[in-house]
Amino acid sequence: MRMLVKGAGVAGLTAAFELAVRGATVTVAETRHALGGNASWFAGGMLAPWCECESAEQPVLDLGRDAADWWDAVLPGQVTRAGTLVVAAPRDAGELDRFASRTSGHRRVDEDEIALLEPDLVGRFRRGLLFPDEAHLDPRQAMAALHDKLAAMGVEFRFGADARHISGFDRQIDCTGMAAEDDGLRGVRGEMLILRTPDISLSRPVRLLHPRFPLYVVPRTDHRFMVGATMIESQSTEPVTARSMMELLSAACALHPAFGEAEIVEAGVGVRPAFPDNLPRIETSGNTVAINGLYRHGFLLAPAMARQAAELFFNQVRTKELAHETDGQRRGA
Repeated sequence: MRMLVKGAGVAGLTAAFELAVRGATVTVAETRHALGGNASWFAGGMLAPWCECESAEQPVLDLGRDAADWWDAVLPGQVTRAGTLVVAAPRDAGELDRFASRTSGHRRVDEDEIALLEPDLVGRFRRGLLFPDEAHLDPRQAMAALHDKLAAMGVEFRFGADARHISGFDRQIDCTGMAAEDDGLRGVRGEMLILRTPDISLSRPVRLLHPRFPLYVVPRTDHRFMVGATMIESQSTEPVTARSMMELLSAACALHPAFGEAEIVEAGVGVRPAFPDNLPRIETSGNTVAINGLYRHGFLLAPAMARQAAELFFNQVRTKELAHETDGQRRGA
């Protein structure tokens, strides 16, 4: 079966993998001229289904629970399984209790255990929540590694290509996010910073709860940290605003004052595609299946959505084959 995957973000790459391992001949078409630059490129890479349920519905936990295992199996060495630490300033202790009441899979930690988990945060927070089964990865490294693996598996990539002018395929999966022709989608703008400082070391993502601008800080290589992210109901891809940068930097400094001396390596904007209920969907139309609406959970939900879409395609094929066999048996009887 010849399959066309439209879009080389995390949804498209994971879909291409699930199709290829089932024996399909896969081509990925991407309008950009190279990997990156889409919403996936600016993601935090947190595989944190329990934390996300603070504001997300149960399907996010159900779909994302096995995401770390999927990424670890497909790209060994890319996933760090150190959990997620959630903290709040003493004056915001109520935010921590609220977060705990809306989530599961955590245990409470005190000041001493926070210091053991993250020595650079010693003395800064009295209470926190540890989600020990969560994980994280570097989205850009993961996307590059998955692209290379797919290419080695025989998947063809066509960058700078308009999929509307590509033909000759049995089926296609539309993973184009905000570029898809779907009136039900809305854009949620997320702004992020990458800071570099050798004065701080973190072993896991740390979420700082704040009633006005909660944030997360995700450690990367080379003393870099991804700081994010705003959630603004907008499809604008214009540069990060001064207000957002000040709020992100202020919150980062509240986590640790050494961030005040960090280098701002990058400021980026990604527009996440979301449906009104903020849950992902798989929709079919003829020979096309669309995966969309991953919202702020791209790397967390993409593996499960890709599996479902691939199984849908191959189940359709098996159903048609069985129907042909039954019809042939009738004619031969």
